[in-house]
Amino acid sequence: MDLEINKGIGRNVEFKGLESQYLFIFCGGLLAVFVVFVILYMAGVNQWVCIGFGVAAATLLVWLTFRLNARYGTHGLMKAAARKRHPRFIISRKAIPRLFNYKRRKEERT
Repeated sequence: MDLEINKGIGRNVEFKGLESQYLFIFCGGLLAVFVVFVILYMAGVNQWVCIGFGVAAATLLVWLTFRLNARYGTHGLMKAAARKRHPRFIISRKAIPRLFNYKRRKEERT
């Protein structure tokens, strides 16, 4: 069974259609689902409830990861996160003459 992970020098890592950071989201999500599954099973929750949770959560994770990959592409998810943190506009409440006089007052002090 041969699985190609990288298709060339300088290109992004791709595996089964998932690119870049989506591989980390996918692997980390599956690991988290497995850990929660084990914790639930060790806590004494019914076996079929644990299996149902694991299958449903893994299916949702796979669907969401491939959907994000198709929607945002390689770097689009980082761009969308940066866009949310960027201010829409900058507010300066200083009077306009104070904006231009700052440098002159600083020179007068020294």
